[in-house]
Amino acid sequence: MPYTGRIVYRLNQAARLLEKMGESTPLIESINLAVEMILKSYREERGQLFLAGNGGSAADAQHLASELVGRFYLERRSLSAEALTVNSSTLTAISNDYGYEQLFSRSLEGKGKRGDIFIGLSTSGNSPNIINALKQARDMGIHTIGMTGEGESPMSELCDVLISIPERDTPRIQEGHILVGHIICEQVEREMFPDA
Repeated sequence: MPYTGRIVYRLNQAARLLEKMGESTPLIESINLAVEMILKSYREERGQLFLAGNGGSAADAQHLASELVGRFYLERRSLSAEALTVNSSTLTAISNDYGYEQLFSRSLEGKGKRGDIFIGLSTSGNSPNIINALKQARDMGIHTIGMTGEGESPMSELCDVLISIPERDTPRIQEGHILVGHIICEQVEREMFPDA
């Protein structure tokens, strides 16, 4: 079994991260705030949820949107959520005509409205297209949630709620993001549909 050492190392590394996350009061508070913000938007502002990221974070954005549009645990009506990465014609047109840095801000400008929520995923917190989308959201009165890793980044100043995974290794940060995303989806679903 030639890969056992590396496999066990990575599993233990992930377990240590989960333990750190469970002991992080700021992280837990941020998750609570994100759930409250999403619930307020859905309930009081008839808001939509938009998500975006690059690479693996784009896949995470699509994954989390699908949990809300489809279902997580409960049989219930669909919730409005959209990953801004799913239309390849839009992605290539904006990238070609305006530049990749404007990819998500341009989409948000066309789709979003005051009271909506934008969740930007960037493991480094430095992705220019996420930073620009957060600025666009602010200008439009769209609430902002950032999901990133450990350390200071431009996202810190642009997010109403910043969810920072206490890790610097990109794969571990992404694993943390999907866990946090699942927790958020579960809590939103249970609060929105208590009788389901």
